[in-house]
Amino acid sequence: MATEIVMPRLGWTMEEGTLVEWLKHDGDTVKVGEIMFTVESDKALNEVEAFEDGILRIPPDSPALGSVIPVGGLIAYLVKAGESVPFEKSSTPAAAQSPQQSLATALSQPVTTAPTISSTNGHVMPTISPRARRIADELGVDWKAITGSGRSGRIIERDVRAALSQQAAPAAQTSQPVEISPVARRAAQELGVDLTELGAKIGDRRITREDVEQAAVSRSAAPVSPRSDGDTRIPISRVRKITAERMSASSQITASVTLTTEVDATELVKLRKQLKGDASAANHPVPSYNDLLAKLCSVALAEMPMLNARFEGNEIVMSMAVHIGIAVDTERGLLVPVVRDVQSKSLRQVATESAALIESARAGSLKADDMRGSTFSISNLGMYEIDAFTPIINLPECAILGVGRIVPKVVVVDVENELTAIRHMMFLSLTFDHRLVDGAPSARFLQRIKQFIEQPYLWLVG
Repeated sequence: MATEIVMPRLGWTMEEGTLVEWLKHDGDTVKVGEIMFTVESDKALNEVEAFEDGILRIPPDSPALGSVIPVGGLIAYLVKAGESVPFEKSSTPAAAQSPQQSLATALSQPVTTAPTISSTNGHVMPTISPRARRIADELGVDWKAITGSGRSGRIIERDVRAALSQQAAPAAQTSQPVEISPVARRAAQELGVDLTELGAKIGDRRITREDVEQAAVSRSAAPVSPRSDGDTRIPISRVRKITAERMSASSQITASVTLTTEVDATELVKLRKQLKGDASAANHPVPSYNDLLAKLCSVALAEMPMLNARFEGNEIVMSMAVHIGIAVDTERGLLVPVVRDVQSKSLRQVATESAALIESARAGSLKADDMRGSTFSISNLGMYEIDAFTPIINLPECAILGVGRIVPKVVVVDVENELTAIRHMMFLSLTFDHRLVDGAPSARFLQRIKQFIEQPYLWLVG
């Protein structure tokens, strides 16, 4: 019997994923553990392995690359040698698709019509995804009367939205096929545009990304200022959408306070120069300033675990393990890979792991697990000549350290004798959640970080 290959759930909050690339082709023999395709979920790329031996069969109506597929959505099949597959059995000239079947492939085949709302008399109660049920309740759609297009007849979000469109404008359906470009398909998912409704308006020509964007603009409120000919409008990318959601959640949920202090980083600069020479001679990775800060922060967090805390229900959990997220700027947007158990690793191990994670982030090959579970984060804007800023807490963490540039300055080193010297100075900005920790302990933590930077031997010997 053919085994279905579906969109896997790669995280507890994952509702859908984007099919990015096939690494195997239709008809290829696949072994257990071999990578079949890659999926983008949240901000990460994930490789999906074969869970048994077989021959990969990709249906003609399988979602195209770039398609957004709900969790559990059918992608392909694995079969044994000589075994037939469902799409071969049913592909006869007389087997015309019903409206319900047509919707099941609406995002990968020409759209003919929406799912029909049918009576449930004499039928088993349909199943529905939690997301679809929530939307149905919000929109006032009777989901029990919908024929689902998901796996095993499961009702998914697009079934609910299509049913709503059918209720509101039954005459809007068209019997003419509508072609949809892969880019338009993905843009529609990201912008929340109903392709069935749009197809009825477009007619029999191919739906393009521009059509989807225009539909999204028309649906939204009129802009404050008139649109000029020079405006450029682009769909929101998946990474930008997730970043926006998380930053908004952080701003709305936390009681953020930012403390700023100036630090003499002269000894830290000397230390890195020495480590750079030693590492290069031994062919080891050279620790970056972020690596040094991650290590010294892990020592401070072990001393003051209230800054390494998070909410869980009605409890505050202070983590003994220190997992530090390093903010990385990439072409796809902001990513925060996590170096785990920094408190128990050597500086060389931290440097090696962070370098590999940053390389993966910029290459677009980070796994979802590489960005989960951080307990504290560091955001360094020093390379952009920024001195101080207000970093946003990466939920559910308690705090994040913002790092400014290191600048040589003339400073007073002996007030009594009126002596000055050129020192390497920098600013640190600590944003903390006042719901979890008060200002005084947060200030002491920042003071401890300052002390570790100005006197590195305090944490190096540990």
